This record gives sequence, C-alpha cells and structure tokens, in this order.
Amino acid sequence: MSFDKRNAEGYYDPTAYEALSLIEKEEHALRAFRPIVYICSPYAGDVDGNIKAARSYSRFAVDKGYIPIAPHLLFPQFLNDADPNERELGLFFGNDLMCKCSEVWVFGS
Repeated sequence: MSFDKRNAEGYYDPTAYEALSLIEKEEHALRAFRPIVYICSPYAGDVDGNIKAARSYSRFAVDKGYIPIAPHLLFPQFLNDADPNERELGLFFGNDLMCKCSEVWVFGS
C-alpha cells in the first residue's frame, strides 16, 4: 500500500506520510521473518493420538508466528519406526534439523 504525501485537506504532510510508511515497512518485515522452531513431543505408544497432538502443537507454533519442524510427523511416512536402524536414522535426521532451528519446544506430560 502506498500513502499520499498530502493529508485529507490536500496539504503536504510529510510527517504523517513518513510515519505511516515506516509502520507499513515494519509490519511487512514482521510478516517476512518467522523463526524456525523444533517441535518435540511423544510419538510411540498412542501413535494416532500423538500424531494428532503433534499437529496441534505445530498449528500452535504457526499461530505464534513460527515455522514448525516436527520430524516425527514427516519421517515415519517413509522410515519404519519399528526397525532399529531406520529409527536411529530418523533420530539422526531429526537432530540435524534441530541444529537449524532457533528454538526447541517440548510438549507432552
């Protein structure tokens, strides 16, 4: 959005123009940057319930202005959690992703 340098009466008003332009730039910058957060919550046990919970935790992060990373929602789609080697690989992948995140949020009891 662009603002007119003149006020409602048609007079040149650079102060209001600059203030409104600065507010718009700040709002745009806030929308552009979203820190990445690692979502850590249970997976094993009640898998269906834990997946549902992890999705809600991820949604919570989005609502708070973050980009959620929940590896336990991604990796079980192509890695077998029951196979110890693949589980270890998934944990390795998750730890590597965690290093890229600015925060770690732990959920669960």
